[in-house]
Amino acid sequence: MWTCVAGAATARGEDSACAPVDIAPSPTPAASRVKNYAPVFESCASESGSTRLAIRRMSLDGTPLILTVDPQSLQTSLERAACWRCEATSDAAQAETRYLKALHPPQDPTRPPALVNAGLIHGAGGGAFVTGDLCPSRKPLDRAFFEELAAQGPRTPVMLAVSGGWIARHGADFAWLREKARSGALDIAWANHSYSHPYVRRLPDGRNFFLRPGVDVDREIFETEKLMVAQGETPSVFFRFPGLVADAALLENVRSRHLVALGADSWLALGPRPHPGSIVLVHPNGNEPVGIRLFLRLMQTGGMPLPLRPINEAP
Repeated sequence: MWTCVAGAATARGEDSACAPVDIAPSPTPAASRVKNYAPVFESCASESGSTRLAIRRMSLDGTPLILTVDPQSLQTSLERAACWRCEATSDAAQAETRYLKALHPPQDPTRPPALVNAGLIHGAGGGAFVTGDLCPSRKPLDRAFFEELAAQGPRTPVMLAVSGGWIARHGADFAWLREKARSGALDIAWANHSYSHPYVRRLPDGRNFFLRPGVDVDREIFETEKLMVAQGETPSVFFRFPGLVADAALLENVRSRHLVALGADSWLALGPRPHPGSIVLVHPNGNEPVGIRLFLRLMQTGGMPLPLRPINEAP
């Protein structure tokens, strides 16, 4: 028998108990709203015949939810758990889906193993995939970057790899970004960039970022996801390592949580110019103005490959 529970007090939407989950932000701390958060991997079906893969279970304000992935489009959504019938699955059972192929891509013989830029660095087809990293920062959001994107037309796609530390410090900027998405000016995919973005100046990469002793990778991932959910956003399947630095063990760790590691072949501030299919990286958190200036110049002079495409199309 199919049963659905009513939404949380802060969930709004249609009268149906299985309507899409729409979460209102609240000053209540995320830890008080999002509980029983756990990684899972389950094959789920709804009464209407829709299918998804669940990668997280949680309760929000007491209502059980699942974070689901469309295995072909890679689109994520938060769903009421009671509205889906789920059973455990495996990577092997889902190996032919586009999602699992993105998660476990074949080894590129032209790319020897390296600490920097692990994961997907170049997308399929033409255009460009614009991504921005929001590492923890004391500086305000570089809104000119987003205004330039919005000027390209409605629902211009951009992926933002956001750190929990940035969200915690920049509530007004985060709300401004959410409004840009809600209004249809931008189509924002929210990637995970860890919570604390561990980094020590002058330490070599091999002992820095996530490779520092004592880093709790699960905490870095899940605390950021919980904060996104509590603020009314849906985490995507993408994860960008702090500094783009990871070894093989870290890469497998993130994949085991069913996140697609994302690098970039055009980190503008470091020099590489974009070409068709490039994953472009800038830092609109105020810490890297040179990259923003280069991006604006490329957009204004026709140097950026077009169209700008959503990151879900890259794998």
